[in-house]
Amino acid sequence: MSVPGIGELGAAVLLAEIGDFKDFSSGDKLASWLGIVPNVYQSADKYHNGRITKRGSKVARWILTQIANAAARKKNSKLKEFYNRKKNSIGHAKAIIALARKIATIIWHLITNDKMYEDKSGYQKGEIHKRKIVETEIFSVDERIKIISGIIAIMEKDDAGST
Repeated sequence: MSVPGIGELGAAVLLAEIGDFKDFSSGDKLASWLGIVPNVYQSADKYHNGRITKRGSKVARWILTQIANAAARKKNSKLKEFYNRKKNSIGHAKAIIALARKIATIIWHLITNDKMYEDKSGYQKGEIHKRKIVETEIFSVDERIKIISGIIAIMEKDDAGST
């Protein structure tokens, strides 16, 4: 759940659908099993990428696209930057599938290596951003009058100089 876009429901569905992540030797094999890789038609020197294969679990593919949509909306995220780069060249729908595949390989890596996701942009899921509290000085009434009088004098001086 440390990956942006993954909540409790998404994590539970993925774990239920995929089972043991260590059954796959790489994140690419997991993505292939999920069916979020393109069909490849190759003969001699001709090479053609088709639509995604749609093999594997329909529910896992669906939840991954939902996770990718959520990750594409997260602020200050490397995944959002990846989505925006892809969207400009291949469009929204294909960029979401590309992001879903990237997230699947990231999840495989994190689970098999027992690590947490850390975004290099400094954002981590669940991190609380503290707001800067500005402390105000307490002025007496006499000090306030003195400050306001000084501001008025400066404004009058500027008005007299401009006319």
